[in-house]
Amino acid sequence: MRMPQDRPRLVFWELTRRCNLRCAHCRAEADDLIYEGELDTASALAVVDDIASFAEPILVLTGGEPLYRADLFEIARHALTRGLRIALATNGTLIDEHTAASIRNAGFSRVSISIDGADAASHDGFRGILGSFERALTGARLLQEVGVEFQFNTTITKRNVDEMEAILKLAEKRGARALHVFMLVPVGCGVEIAQSDMLSREKYEEVLTWLYHRTKEAPFEFKATCAPHYYRIMRQEARREGRTVSYESDGMAAMTRGCLAASGVCFISHRGDVQPCGYLPLVAGNVLEKSFGEIWENSELFARLRRIDDLGGKCGLCEYRAFCAGCRARAYYDTGDYMAEEPYCVYEPKRTRSGT
Repeated sequence: MRMPQDRPRLVFWELTRRCNLRCAHCRAEADDLIYEGELDTASALAVVDDIASFAEPILVLTGGEPLYRADLFEIARHALTRGLRIALATNGTLIDEHTAASIRNAGFSRVSISIDGADAASHDGFRGILGSFERALTGARLLQEVGVEFQFNTTITKRNVDEMEAILKLAEKRGARALHVFMLVPVGCGVEIAQSDMLSREKYEEVLTWLYHRTKEAPFEFKATCAPHYYRIMRQEARREGRTVSYESDGMAAMTRGCLAASGVCFISHRGDVQPCGYLPLVAGNVLEKSFGEIWENSELFARLRRIDDLGGKCGLCEYRAFCAGCRARAYYDTGDYMAEEPYCVYEPKRTRSGT
């Protein structure tokens, strides 16, 4: 019998690669054009049935810009009838009064809106389209008016790292239920700006340490994402405070590990390819050729990612590897080996310091 921990908790599904923005860091290298091979409505509904027959994850419908899909709400409603919780990841710029009501009526439990700056100059410069900041905030307001929860997602780079406090205050002011902070992963368009925009390892550590302490004061959920060594930092800082990390004091952050690729999450592309996560461009199988459950359970790629004892370099030696595991996508970008050590981590494991 499968135990709950053997099943995905989150499935991110790129319904379309098409998008109306030109974001500097875009994982999908999306553009405002029609991409060949996109799953049609019948195939998408069949994928929903396939997932629901195997597990009950939160299904995050994303893109590109998922609001470009004319059948988005049909897919969402079908997922809801199959017992899946559904969330929407959007840039927010296409949300008008009618769309906001449709999002509510489709049953989305939460909508994430990408906000990558504290003001229009910062956000629009990163997103590539003038006016996208105000349109995203308008979308958030319209969702709030119809009673749909929303959160802000922010990708941290050198461009906006000094705006984090202001972005946090903006999220609070606008009524967001959460702010999720993503550390830039060099994939897609992100590869092109990696040298200029990636934080240094030292700055990465500084930001995550600041975030740990700031979460204690934030008026809502303030969370690091795609930042696996946050879970090491959390334990180190807790030890300095004379305590042990626990669910009672640290919530779900105490119950999970940093990189969940292939163990707690996975990604389905617009063509049906199943990947460990959206940032690791390796394919475990395609849902048009195999069932989702078969891919999840039998993929050698997924199986290897779950074996933390296979981690290489200092990640393999690290006493925090069970909590962190390093970002497998950054390791792949840096070395071509998804099991290599995390390249953006300053921590030296005890075993390397002792020479054993």
